[in-house]
Amino acid sequence: QEKKIFSVQGPYPVIRSLLRARGWVERKFPSIGRGGGRPEQQHSSQKEQLQEEEEGKEEEGSDGDGPVPDPVTTVPQSCLVRDQVPYFIWTNRCSVVDCRRLQHDQVLNHYTGAGAFTTKEGLCLNLRNLSWFEQADPNTFFPRCYRLGSVDEWEAFIEDFHLTAARNLLKMALERAGDTPGGTEQPLKCSEGPGEHSHVPHPMPSTVGLGAPLPPQLVEEALQICGQHLGSLEHQDIDRNSPSPCMTSTDWHRFLQDYYRVVHEGAGLVLSGAQRERCQALLQRLAEQLPQLSMEGDHNVWILKPGAKSRGRGIVCTARLEELLRLVGGCPTSLACTGEWVVQKYVERPLLIFGTKFDIRQWFLVTNWNPLTIWFYRESYLRFCSQPFSLHRLGPARHLCNVSIQKQCKPAQGRHPQLPPDQIWSSRQLQAYLAQVGQADTWHQVMVPGMKAAVVGALRSAQDLVESRKGSFELYGADFLFGEDCQPWLLEINASPTMAPSSAVTSRLCARVQRDTLRVVIDHKDNPACPTGAFELIYKE
Repeated sequence: QEKKIFSVQGPYPVIRSLLRARGWVERKFPSIGRGGGRPEQQHSSQKEQLQEEEEGKEEEGSDGDGPVPDPVTTVPQSCLVRDQVPYFIWTNRCSVVDCRRLQHDQVLNHYTGAGAFTTKEGLCLNLRNLSWFEQADPNTFFPRCYRLGSVDEWEAFIEDFHLTAARNLLKMALERAGDTPGGTEQPLKCSEGPGEHSHVPHPMPSTVGLGAPLPPQLVEEALQICGQHLGSLEHQDIDRNSPSPCMTSTDWHRFLQDYYRVVHEGAGLVLSGAQRERCQALLQRLAEQLPQLSMEGDHNVWILKPGAKSRGRGIVCTARLEELLRLVGGCPTSLACTGEWVVQKYVERPLLIFGTKFDIRQWFLVTNWNPLTIWFYRESYLRFCSQPFSLHRLGPARHLCNVSIQKQCKPAQGRHPQLPPDQIWSSRQLQAYLAQVGQADTWHQVMVPGMKAAVVGALRSAQDLVESRKGSFELYGADFLFGEDCQPWLLEINASPTMAPSSAVTSRLCARVQRDTLRVVIDHKDNPACPTGAFELIYKE
């Protein structure tokens, strides 16, 4: 009569325990809205039920909302409601339930159409429309990205790679000459340790570099390329079809080979005094037009992601165009068979802690799409790489922070003793570290506001594509990387973020975010005065 019947599909013992502590009874998960299914799909065994309950006790610890009910008594209760409608449904993927067949008073933890921002292709495509919804530029928080299954975007990516190489050549010439490239200053330095971001500056000679100098016209050619690109950005070349000089594919191939020699082999560059001044001025003006000029570094590293995989599977970092095109099959028409690929500019100047790269998993909750209502979680956790950061070695141990990737990697010898052995920190530990390096206010003044703005922007750009069902909610996990200046860069947004206790930190925080999710969607819904835990309402239309 009180409609306190729930169904859970997947390994969520904390949700089960919390609901039972509220007096709810579980109906074993059937194929809800799918017209039945095989018996082994419709009913889990009592052994599996007991095992999940034991996992729930271990996961939840002291963070639950009361005592955990005895699983021996809850299984018979579940049998009593096996023919009843569950009014709270929690699954690990949206496709399990047909939302069209749910009653209006059934609550589901998913929205149909959320793939518009929880898939790599969807986020890449829809963030480009953000300017239609609010005055925000996605290039300030989302590394530029291309879907290689589209011929137009394939060509745009190759053009971007070429232009980035030309800019990087100018940056490298200035850095090796002992100058800081114009527009690339980093006013807020938070990292320390042996990590590397750029080349060590050298005194100004007539020839800069370690190896034999390349032809003098290489820098001049890069200046011309960047100058014409700047003209297109400033709308000075309305009559031109391309922002690049009239270079053939052969010209670009030669230019890239020379660029690779400079970046990877230490070849020298001839830089005149006049060219030095032009490089400074040109990069300064480009910085005013390109928000990503600083974070993109000078190695032209891109990260290639298969569109249909998760947990870091199939992701590759590369700094050579030919290698990237070979990995995806050579041309966009072949991608129809091999699957969708997304290529994204790699953040070459990340914030490092003791020379090591990390990213952050930040939860947020949507309880309505019309009006859009977003709750931001005040707790989050960091995921470290197991090897020190280096742009000269692009393997996953140094560059991919996913837990499933790093657990297969061996920690570096001589690893800093303050780095966590399980590769996980809480956001509170990050705040303590920032205070130690003199940046105590950075978390609340730079990092959190930037993450909130990115989340709101991503959801607003996809709002019209998500089905607004009043009885639904959804918890998401956004992955962010911080630049050297501590500004956050959104990498991706995950539906059904993992709640597996991979460490002491995640065991505690995952239990808490599940507890606080129920506080928002059940308790606060019935009584707005109820506490919402660590969830903060950050946006409501």
